[in-house]
Amino acid sequence: MRHVVVTGGAGYIGSHVCKALSTAGFQPVAYDDLSTGHEWAVRWGRLEHGRIQDLDRLTGVLRVYKPVAVIHLAASAYVGESVVDPAKYYLNNVAGSQVLLDAMHASSIGHLVFSSTCATYGTPDEVPIREEAAQRPINPYGRSKLIVEGMITDYAKAYGMHALSLRYFNACGADPAGEIGENHDPEPHLVPRALMAATGLISGLDILGTDYDTLDGTAVRDYIHVTDLADAHVRALKYLLDGGARRAFNLGTGRGLSVRDIVRAVERNTGWRVPVRMMPRRPGDPAVLIADAGTAGAELDWHPEYSHIDTIVATAWRWHCSHHVGFPGQRAKAI
Repeated sequence: MRHVVVTGGAGYIGSHVCKALSTAGFQPVAYDDLSTGHEWAVRWGRLEHGRIQDLDRLTGVLRVYKPVAVIHLAASAYVGESVVDPAKYYLNNVAGSQVLLDAMHASSIGHLVFSSTCATYGTPDEVPIREEAAQRPINPYGRSKLIVEGMITDYAKAYGMHALSLRYFNACGADPAGEIGENHDPEPHLVPRALMAATGLISGLDILGTDYDTLDGTAVRDYIHVTDLADAHVRALKYLLDGGARRAFNLGTGRGLSVRDIVRAVERNTGWRVPVRMMPRRPGDPAVLIADAGTAGAELDWHPEYSHIDTIVATAWRWHCSHHVGFPGQRAKAI
């Protein structure tokens, strides 16, 4: 049985990755402290409760399961929060990742897929962004992930580890089968917050910055469906196990959408108006981030299937309507 330990496997992206691994014939093991993840989201494989900073616990889990690889998603991941609380990001993302690398080295686990981010690029010189672009992060979140990318390179060279970094753009949407989806408290992400504003769960959607150098003045991002992200993790894992070279891959669509585009998509797919409030820019946010994901397409044969914005919004809308209090057709509580 080919076990794969998924740190952060009870979280939004991690749970989708675990489902994709199981579908592909692997046996996922979610390692999570449940600080932001959910026990109910661990539906494929076992849950091992533990903190990413706990060397003894991590080492014990790795020695019990003897996984063929680790997929490392456990991290703090909010740009705005990282600006006001950078200590949290260096503790969880940097120190925690070093503990994981040490546990892998001590347990002779040599394959790692790392969840990185487009925030490592900062404000790019040109878009779409290629993997070879300069990495000049402008917020602590991006800096923490860039430090970990460097740590992984050093460990790989010194200890013979085989590793890939996957630089996500904006993850969104929900499992098309409706089995899992996004559930944060508080909810920081644009698509679910727009849905919440449309249904009156919040009084309005704050648009953070209307004076960017973009067509409509709002920030432009590359939105990628979480199921497509999960599929990329499985393809990256297989690539790594087959002897693929150590490198980084961008994961995005190559298409940019503004905040106002997302608002229109939510209104189009729900039939409900999204009330908005115009607010100042948030520190640490570049104007435009769009991926050149051609390398992932060529090397991993990865081609997003669910990442049209209408599909993203429709899957998120179905999930929230079925599982969250206050949405049409909601249940009493999340499953």
